[in-house]
Amino acid sequence: MTYSFQDLVSIVMPAYRAELFISESINSVINQSYLDWELIIVDDCSPDGTGLLVDSFVAREPRIKLIRASANGGPAVSRNLAINKAKGRWIAFLDSDDVWLPTKLAETLEFAKLNNSALTFTGYRRMSSDASSMGHFISVPVTLGYEDLLGNTAIATSTVLIDRLKTGPFNMKNAYYDDFVCWLEILKKGFVAHGLNKDLMRYRVVVGSVSRNKMRSAFEVWKTYRNIESLGFAMSVKSFLAYSLNSISKYRNF
Repeated sequence: MTYSFQDLVSIVMPAYRAELFISESINSVINQSYLDWELIIVDDCSPDGTGLLVDSFVAREPRIKLIRASANGGPAVSRNLAINKAKGRWIAFLDSDDVWLPTKLAETLEFAKLNNSALTFTGYRRMSSDASSMGHFISVPVTLGYEDLLGNTAIATSTVLIDRLKTGPFNMKNAYYDDFVCWLEILKKGFVAHGLNKDLMRYRVVVGSVSRNKMRSAFEVWKTYRNIESLGFAMSVKSFLAYSLNSISKYRNF
């Protein structure tokens, strides 16, 4: 089945050592109430069975595509490979260990159109690695501009939907927080991100993952301000304090 550019949502999923959780992530896409999608999975030279597992989905679902990277490049390179192959007006992101609720695409797309939004994001809940425990609902602000986002942790990658007709072509920079840098780059053009304050995604908390190293994360956020965004020292301190307070507020309870 072929869908038009206007309606098609291209879903970007980088995958590395993902065999433990990726089936659940893929099934959450297959079970979406909105049907006009393509899922582009990039296997970043996984040493486990990720690629073979995705092959089994590709064989029975034509909307799923697999790209095998020629060399391990990390999330930004993988996401760019998928973005560059995407055929849809709309770009959505789903990490290979996260899960969407069944109405995620339908509700986010409707909200994006209603608000004429270039970048839309939603609320969500964290869940334990084995999905046995569910965290509290993490709400999101109504809107975020560039300066707001500098000091905020509200945009979770697996909730994002981007309208390429508004933003124009975009790619991820090869940075520690490639997603955060990308959102900043889009908002820096004058766009405002719109938050749909509904629970539509499950963020899996995996022990030992990159995002769990809070000291490293804080250092990389500071580097983003100074080296990528070229903020002055005072603005960097102001943004970092706001970012830290928002992060503490979000993560103080599971």
